[in-house]
Amino acid sequence: MTIEATAEIPLYAKRGISLIRGEGMYLWDADGRRYLDAMSNYGVNILGHSHPAVDSAVETQLKRLISCHQSFYNDARASFEQALTERLPAALTRLSYANSGAESIEAAIKFARAATGKQRVIAATRGYHGRTIGALSVTSGDKHRLPFEPLLAGCEHVPYDDVDALSTVIRGAGAVLLEPIQGEAGVFVPAAEYLTAVRRLCNENGALLILDEVQTGMGRTGTFLASEQQGTIPDILCLSKGIANGLPMGVTVVSTEVAERIPAGSHGSTFAGNPLACAAGRATIESVTEDLLEGVRTNGSRFVQRLKQIEAPLIREVRGRGLMCAVELRTRVTPLLKSLQERGVLALPAGGRTIRLLPPLIAEWSHLETIADTLADALAELSQ
Repeated sequence: MTIEATAEIPLYAKRGISLIRGEGMYLWDADGRRYLDAMSNYGVNILGHSHPAVDSAVETQLKRLISCHQSFYNDARASFEQALTERLPAALTRLSYANSGAESIEAAIKFARAATGKQRVIAATRGYHGRTIGALSVTSGDKHRLPFEPLLAGCEHVPYDDVDALSTVIRGAGAVLLEPIQGEAGVFVPAAEYLTAVRRLCNENGALLILDEVQTGMGRTGTFLASEQQGTIPDILCLSKGIANGLPMGVTVVSTEVAERIPAGSHGSTFAGNPLACAAGRATIESVTEDLLEGVRTNGSRFVQRLKQIEAPLIREVRGRGLMCAVELRTRVTPLLKSLQERGVLALPAGGRTIRLLPPLIAEWSHLETIADTLADALAELSQ
């Protein structure tokens, strides 16, 4: 049974099922069929579905106060800020609230321009940062951009993981904006020294480094921030997706030096920083423990190796870090996604030829093994 929302503008290709309930690693459709979740709602439900700590925090806050404008202080907001800043590099001290990843990118662009007085922002080819006009301007490729051009002036793109290319254009730029691992493009992991070299170039040229950890943050790659693995601290950090395990929330975190140059009243949002999302965010952050991250590192490494062991002529390459994995195919990915769904596993595309696997961080090895085995079976059938 499909429960159709007929008033929607058809912006998304529908998957043909209606999801109505979730618990842990699983989702159920309107017919009562269970699916193993290998997508966590595009990386949002990092703790799975109906997580007890998050649900309890939301239920408690729901009975106290849902909305509170940022012109007032609020206890849930203060508690969230303390939990978050304790997990971040000491240099990142101040934040603004958003309702999505794209909004956190919009704020980052504005803050960089305010702090440096420079318009130019350099981003990377294949990079994806959102679909609002500012975020779209730093997103690469014609797919999302063409219908809405001309976009924000001063945004340029250079090849990802290419320090030499960046060095030729960075002079005079106000900021460099990058994903530590390119997610939407197909989980492209850069060289081990890439972010460190970019940080050095930014320092030498007076540019701010903005890191988009909307997808890679909150433990997805085995550390709270993916940039920790290269020892790189940005001037501006963007977080969203998993930050409140399903409630709409984003933050843009900046250094004290950047914060001091942002004019009062120059940015804001009515809904952002609401107590309900903050309560969920605090509970989520506190649940991303070192034990959980150790499991992501261990199981993630094992999972990538298991995917690489699949013998299928349709596979071109397997990439990944932690529980952020991709299997690039030699053919279109849609038939494989449909086959997996029919077999009870939900996964994502990343472009036309890559399947992306973003299971919740609570995944046990038995869940990941089932995903890999189901993928192998589906590929075997499609190869016939």
